[in-house]
Amino acid sequence: MSRLALVTAIAAAGQDDDLSPLLRACTARGIAAEIRAWDDPSVAWARYDAVLLRSPWDYTERLDEFLAWCERVDAHTRLLNPWPVVRWNTDKHYLADLAARGVPVVPSAFVEPDMDALPALQEFLAAHPDADEFVVKPAISAGSRDTQRYARAQEFAAANHLARLLDEGRSAMLQPYLVSVDRDGETALMHFNGVFSHAIRKGAMLQREDALNLRAVERIAAREAGDDERRVALHALTAMTARLDLEEPLPYARVDLIRDGEGKPQLLELELCEPSLFFAHAEGSAERFAEVLAELLATMQVD
Repeated sequence: MSRLALVTAIAAAGQDDDLSPLLRACTARGIAAEIRAWDDPSVAWARYDAVLLRSPWDYTERLDEFLAWCERVDAHTRLLNPWPVVRWNTDKHYLADLAARGVPVVPSAFVEPDMDALPALQEFLAAHPDADEFVVKPAISAGSRDTQRYARAQEFAAANHLARLLDEGRSAMLQPYLVSVDRDGETALMHFNGVFSHAIRKGAMLQREDALNLRAVERIAAREAGDDERRVALHALTAMTARLDLEEPLPYARVDLIRDGEGKPQLLELELCEPSLFFAHAEGSAERFAEVLAELLATMQVD
């Protein structure tokens, strides 16, 4: 029987709603799955046939430590998703890679620590004169932490936010706030082994009065993905595969899309490291993922 570690974090224990249904589905498929924390030094990772990243949700605060752990694990067993994918995907500069390959990405300007905050922001606003609102966020972040929505009139408050990030040695990014989010929310499309599984709607999370450093509450519901959304999601996954020179589809991927002012879907994020997969909102989705994992583990045993 194949052994699989489902990876969380000590700080995230009990917070991942996907783990229980996935554990049951893996057991039903004959996989000996166990929940383990990435930052538990007592775990012997080489004893597992594969190690599946699921909710190591404190990684953004300990990124160097987490990436070093991923590299070590990937050297002794099979890390899912693979270490080079995780290294690339944990920094939102990957959006520029995908945009360069023709993926319709929400317009994003990156601001680096050696740049001046206010001139960079003013240059961004001049480039987007129709953006009544915009977003400041770190290039490495999760759960809307340190992410804030501003009106154009809040230029100096936004510049102060941006300067704080840069002073901490963190790259940041600026994006127009697409008002369709308030009406339509985001669409997150889950793919297993490159095949679309299900989609959910995430309600708008950023309000201008939100305080910094707080994790926004997600409002989730099942959603039918539009054909245009599925095409953009496939485009993003194809571009990612080419960029990273992958030989096979990833076991899991989540593609987050929002619509622009013309109603066209644009990529907000491509989640390949630790996304929630929302099994509770799609009957049979945990079982579909477990089937992918079972087939992958069987192939590994043959090899």
